[in-house]
Amino acid sequence: MGKPTGFIEWQRLVAPRRPIAERLHDWREVEGHHDDGALRQQAGRCMDCGVPFCMQGCPLGNPIPDFNDRLWRDQWQAAWRRLDATNNFPEFTGRLCPAPCEAACVLGLDGAAVTIEHIEKELAERAWRSGWITPQPAAARQKTGQRIAIVGSGPAGLACAQQLARAGHTAIVYEAADRAGGLLRYGIPDFKLDKAVLDRRLAQLEREGVEFRLGVRVGVEPTWAALHADHAAVVIAIGAGVPRELAVPGRELAGVMLAMDYLEDANRAVAGLQPHARHDVAGQRVIVLGGGDTGSDCLGTALRQGAASVQQLELMPAPPTARRDDNPWPTWPLTFRTSSSQEEGGERGFALRTTALVGDGGRLTTLRAEKLAPAPGRAAVGPGDLIATGEVVELPCDRLILALGFTGPDTSALTAQLGIARDGRGNIAVDARQRTSVERVYACGDAHKGASLIVWAIALGRETARHLDADLRAGASVLPARGVDQPFERR
Repeated sequence: MGKPTGFIEWQRLVAPRRPIAERLHDWREVEGHHDDGALRQQAGRCMDCGVPFCMQGCPLGNPIPDFNDRLWRDQWQAAWRRLDATNNFPEFTGRLCPAPCEAACVLGLDGAAVTIEHIEKELAERAWRSGWITPQPAAARQKTGQRIAIVGSGPAGLACAQQLARAGHTAIVYEAADRAGGLLRYGIPDFKLDKAVLDRRLAQLEREGVEFRLGVRVGVEPTWAALHADHAAVVIAIGAGVPRELAVPGRELAGVMLAMDYLEDANRAVAGLQPHARHDVAGQRVIVLGGGDTGSDCLGTALRQGAASVQQLELMPAPPTARRDDNPWPTWPLTFRTSSSQEEGGERGFALRTTALVGDGGRLTTLRAEKLAPAPGRAAVGPGDLIATGEVVELPCDRLILALGFTGPDTSALTAQLGIARDGRGNIAVDARQRTSVERVYACGDAHKGASLIVWAIALGRETARHLDADLRAGASVLPARGVDQPFERR
């Protein structure tokens, strides 16, 4: 374990962030670094609990007490090896994951969990600087000659492809966009994930034998049926990209747009792929509908573009600052949070339901909403627990960005061309081995789970590769199970 009294001697120390006045004028990553001494102390706070709830909270089953102990003992490379054994991309999860491991940490009982997420990121960055991360291609004698198509290059598809390539298969990733990475590329702003971090990992995958075929719209050319016929197996990792819409009068007005359209446009401009952002909101009054991570990314982007004002509105009331009695540890804490973008500026509004959009000359000018409150005798757990108060507000608005989440994957071509079965939520149905209703076709990540966490995407990508590898070998897989030796629980 770490230092036996470490959790008593040292307080939780969150990752430092660059000054707001500085970071609002660039697109560089917001989060900074701790020095080695501070990181070792934070790792030393880990108690190596008899039941490591953190490992159960992590879909990857990362051996968190093990790498914390080694880091505390100044054994950085040994700590890295433990983390690398279960997580293909800790530099991604260390930046983007909401850290269910920390929510499950025993020290989270008093809100001072071990800073697992930041430790993961710093271990990964040390590994890159030190040259510990190198390509791990399969040896020539391990090559199977089996060609596998992975459709989608988000974290699920990338993890699956890397595992399959290391097992000796020919992993071919098909991506509709012009560059690989999925939402990591065009859905996450650089101030959260510098694209150089993504590119160095993609380069490693290529050196391991993963092939990337970009600008290929599977379902159009080639069809899903043709892809299926040409490969030993197909893995569907297309994500859950169908956006939840706003069905109110005025939705058609100019100035209303989807969050992913806005973020992709901004990301392309920042990357120099286009001369400027076509949807730049400089000088505009912006409202972002949706209080999640995507909404916060839109907020931070709008602030950097120089919006005159930005408001982020949520349907639900503001959550409490501390856990309620019906939300005990180690369940996910339903408490008030402030993202790095929200601390930079703008306003937040709660318990507001948009009822209409008003325009002038076909262009948006005003958002009309009604205020909500919990129904008598009911806790505000979901939208069904809210009722209208009768009070209506009108907010001036030049640009409305819809960050209302996603309803699932676009399966229209899949069902038409392959007859893929869907579950009750419209996601791709799979069995316990990630197999779809069509032989030799698998699905992983958000495509079958629905919009979820990056750590789930990586975990499901790894597990799909393991089951597929076993099926191709008609026996046991050469790939590891979840964590070191733990069974995988899909839900």
